[in-house]
Amino acid sequence: MDPYAKFDENLRNAADAFKSIDKKEVIRVVSHLDADGISACSLLLKLLNNESRKYSVSIVQQLNRQLLLQLAKEPYNCFIFTDIGSGVISDVNELLTGKKVFILDHHSTTENIDNISKDIVFVNPHRFGIDGGKEISGAGVVFKFGCAVDSSMEDFAHIAIIGAIGDLQEQNGFLRLNQEILDIALKRGKIKVTKGLRIFGSQTKPLHKALEYCTDPYIPGVSGSESGAIQFLYQIGIDPKNGNGWKKIVHLDEEDMKKLVTGIIMKRLNEAKPDDVLGNIYILPHEEEESPTRDAKEFATLLNACGRLGRASYGIGACLGDKKIKQQAIRSLGDYKKEIVKALNWYNENKFNDDVFWGNNFVIINAKDNVMSTMIGTLASILSKSNVMTNNTFILSMAQALEGNTKISLRTTNNVNGALDLRRIIEEMIDGIGNSESGGHQNAAGAVIPTDKENNFITAAKEILGKYAMEEKIG
Repeated sequence: MDPYAKFDENLRNAADAFKSIDKKEVIRVVSHLDADGISACSLLLKLLNNESRKYSVSIVQQLNRQLLLQLAKEPYNCFIFTDIGSGVISDVNELLTGKKVFILDHHSTTENIDNISKDIVFVNPHRFGIDGGKEISGAGVVFKFGCAVDSSMEDFAHIAIIGAIGDLQEQNGFLRLNQEILDIALKRGKIKVTKGLRIFGSQTKPLHKALEYCTDPYIPGVSGSESGAIQFLYQIGIDPKNGNGWKKIVHLDEEDMKKLVTGIIMKRLNEAKPDDVLGNIYILPHEEEESPTRDAKEFATLLNACGRLGRASYGIGACLGDKKIKQQAIRSLGDYKKEIVKALNWYNENKFNDDVFWGNNFVIINAKDNVMSTMIGTLASILSKSNVMTNNTFILSMAQALEGNTKISLRTTNNVNGALDLRRIIEEMIDGIGNSESGGHQNAAGAVIPTDKENNFITAAKEILGKYAMEEKIG
């Protein structure tokens, strides 16, 4: 049987299992805190609301044995994990015995699932040889599951697309499963795709600020410089002012847009792909103009902000269309930006101190308790897309979380098409370090280790990153 047909069968069987659950059961929902996890959770809650089912929700940074032990003590008979759970199936099997468990996920797993309980319903494209890191997000898996239960869930295909964009699955257009979901969203009028500048903040930021903050793609002489951005606009014949205010990208007419595109490409002539500033823009037409929820990429950032600030409920409310909660979510963006600035300032002030180790084509940043553990991945991502790092550089960032754990994130500056599997690399680093776990994808991976094992981990990381950096350089 075709892999996609097997996955569809997997979804149908999961839907049948869900329908068999007594409607009196209160369902315990646990999801990941990033944009994809919040999108996935929102889709599931929409389904549960449609089915008139009761539920209890938690959004978590990671699912580990410790958390599962806590969940096992709770008075619930049915658990649904979204965008999380594939890496701890054996623990779920052991600790939630006798419970009905659904794992709706897209992360790869090395765990043996042959002997898991029949009470565990495991929906994951990797089971059938489909790459969940590239083809479908956690939100996409929940969406397809939801549609298998109730076809009216197709009206929420755009939420799955926001999740996929948040999980960086739209780099050069969507692949098969994501494309199928996008087609549904287009057909339902929930998304409009236009060609344009792939610059974050086109709906909300003043034009010169959007250019200043643009690091992916990088614009020489403009990115990172407000004065450089303003000067650039005057040079190409665009007045950045709009009366007493500032122009946004959405305010530009066709002629000014051509000037801007040509100007940016000319600035990027020495780059490998100078015209990659152009691409698909995913607009949500039912959202207000100039709102951060109108552009799917900005919506994903909004969800990330809510999740990483411990305000996931605001993100869920925004996805489900609650106008009042959506405004609270939008206000969280400002606080999120402050935390990003705080993290970047700490890095810039300490990059030549003992807490930052520079190796040959890799850097290890140990922020300890100076940066929020939920922000450490964001810091690594920003640095990986900036001009401050050379090509083929690994960025490993660390920060202390609660309960004696340290959160770790791994990125690299130009991992073209996932040539390096960062998840496998980080698995090597934590091998032999007890009470640790890893997860993520080829392009973005993370781990959690006991804080008292940081020195052991850093020693292993130096050796392993040095090895891979050497191989990459030679290759």
